[in-house]
Amino acid sequence: MDNTELGTGKIGQLVVKLAIPTMLAQLVNLLYNIVDRIYVGRIPEVGSLALAGLGVTFPIIMLVAAFAALAGNGGASRAAIAMGAGDIKKAERILGNSASLLVIFSAVLTVVFLIVKDPILLMFGASENTLPYASEYITIYLIGTVFVQLSLGLNAFITNQGFTKTSMATVCIGAALNIILDPVFIFVFDMGVKGAALATILSQAVSCVWVVAFFRGKRTVLKLRRHNFRLERKTAAAILSLGVSPFIMQLTECLVQLTFNNGMLKYGNDMYVALMSILFSMLQVVWMPISGLSQGVQPIIGYNYGARKLDRVKKAFKLMFMANLGFSLVVVGFVELFPQAFISMFTGDAAIIEIGTPAVRVYMAGMALMGAQSACQNTFIALGEAKISLFLAFLRKIILILPLALILPLIGGLGVWGLFLAEPISDVIAVAVTTTMFAVSSRRLLKE
Repeated sequence: MDNTELGTGKIGQLVVKLAIPTMLAQLVNLLYNIVDRIYVGRIPEVGSLALAGLGVTFPIIMLVAAFAALAGNGGASRAAIAMGAGDIKKAERILGNSASLLVIFSAVLTVVFLIVKDPILLMFGASENTLPYASEYITIYLIGTVFVQLSLGLNAFITNQGFTKTSMATVCIGAALNIILDPVFIFVFDMGVKGAALATILSQAVSCVWVVAFFRGKRTVLKLRRHNFRLERKTAAAILSLGVSPFIMQLTECLVQLTFNNGMLKYGNDMYVALMSILFSMLQVVWMPISGLSQGVQPIIGYNYGARKLDRVKKAFKLMFMANLGFSLVVVGFVELFPQAFISMFTGDAAIIEIGTPAVRVYMAGMALMGAQSACQNTFIALGEAKISLFLAFLRKIILILPLALILPLIGGLGVWGLFLAEPISDVIAVAVTTTMFAVSSRRLLKE
């Protein structure tokens, strides 16, 4: 798609063209972790323990993704505003600096976590029974950190140029390969959780090659140029200042999972840690698609805001808001009606299914409204409002859910049920605050 179409095409058609493929890409991207858990959970005799082990590694995986969002999403949003203002050289400079930051982050994360992985996993909720599975998986996964960083981070620049089909292909290629390789490595080669990790990083490596090849090709508006790889303080600071909101969102998710895993081990046992692995996956089934839809609309909002076409910004936001909220309401509705069906995708363990059925209904209830949260928060990012988006990122996880997860289990002996209740309570409060702030701030930001 010609980049100028972002400023001239019909908003409804642009939303369909850009947001739907991005949303589908996020759904496919879910398969990276969900497929691993589905297969690992069915390893004979040790499936439940191995599933709990994978759940313990997820905070580290989220932290890797957080740094990809810091450089990738922050840079892509800045580049979209620059393109809207007609400054392609500046946008390419942002792209090059983002790529350099991604490589630096990858090197540091790989070295640090390989050195301290076992103590970190124990801190994240591993037990003597689950640590071997967690350590085996994360050791192999960390070797492929650079592939994960570049494929996730640079793919945001593909989306923000309007090439959502290419962006979706990046994810689909890796996810499809992961689906094929998982059962081969896990069961045919009898590699267990090591096979799941190997399948994941090989798939991400292929996605990474695809993304880099795109930015060296003829179709892209923005190209990776060697002279832009040299970090510039002002450019890097601009990228990081806007990327800090999605970074905090991912980082706080890591902290939340750490708290929940430890809580489940403290008030329950390894079975509850395995259940949390399933619940986190189900939460992502709602959050990642609406986040993907929001990211698909971001280039429309960012470009037109940079071009000062504010009527188009308002129309794009309204469509995104309605689509996001509708999606979250429908998906959570299905989860509330058929919780056993969703849990059974991950495990055949009757005990986990029994305790998980009422827990799912409680834990997921607040996610029904998260479409509104995602729409407002991502629009703040698209408009370049780093401080507001940063506060909202802190609000739901740091200010609300973490304290609730620590306090509620102690009230009236709630234990694990206090943890299950912490999520919906924080979701409802966060949505109320975010939508109110957006209603007030948008009048100032979008004033003609």
